[in-house]
Amino acid sequence: MIDTFEWIVRAAGMGGLLIAWLVAGTAAARSRLRPVGRGLGLAPRMGAQTSYLLVAVPYFAIWALLWSPLPGTLADWARIVAVLVGAALGSLGLTLYLWGRHTLGDMYNVSSSLGTELYANHQLITNGPFRLVRHPMYFGIALAVLGGLAVYRTWTLVFALASVVGLSVKARHEDRLLAAEFGEAWTEYAGRVPGWLPRRSSFHNATKGAAHE
Repeated sequence: MIDTFEWIVRAAGMGGLLIAWLVAGTAAARSRLRPVGRGLGLAPRMGAQTSYLLVAVPYFAIWALLWSPLPGTLADWARIVAVLVGAALGSLGLTLYLWGRHTLGDMYNVSSSLGTELYANHQLITNGPFRLVRHPMYFGIALAVLGGLAVYRTWTLVFALASVVGLSVKARHEDRLLAAEFGEAWTEYAGRVPGWLPRRSSFHNATKGAAHE
């Protein structure tokens, strides 16, 4: 019974991950047709997609190589708790990621720790989950990875959790680029909305903003 429950949750998690990859990949393919603007790092010279692939290809190759179970076994009750908590975190993380992607719309573009790039006539997005945190998609990825570690318990997810540090590098690059592009508008936004972890005032601002739409 426990084995079946765990298998169902793991299969659902893989399905959610596949959906997220397809959504992101489709948007990245469309972004190649758009005129680019200000950039940072390797992206202005090589393009955002190329600089992303330089990181993503070896990264996911390591994922495949490390896919083996962690040592030790959990008691049945601990397995149930791990799967339930992991499923909740993973679902929340994927939902936040997809919500952020939907909210960005045509402003979505791939980036990596090697570089990032804005579009020509880029717009600053501050609605949806961006009212709560400036990087909801990265926060969602971090939650999903933490949940995945509890559900799958493989070395791949240990590596993925450690590599969340790379997301903080990407976030800093994007903050610098958006600050240079939008000036006072960015300063005001960044002053009231935290980067990753929402605070109570963020929820208040989000509710207030929604009431005025």
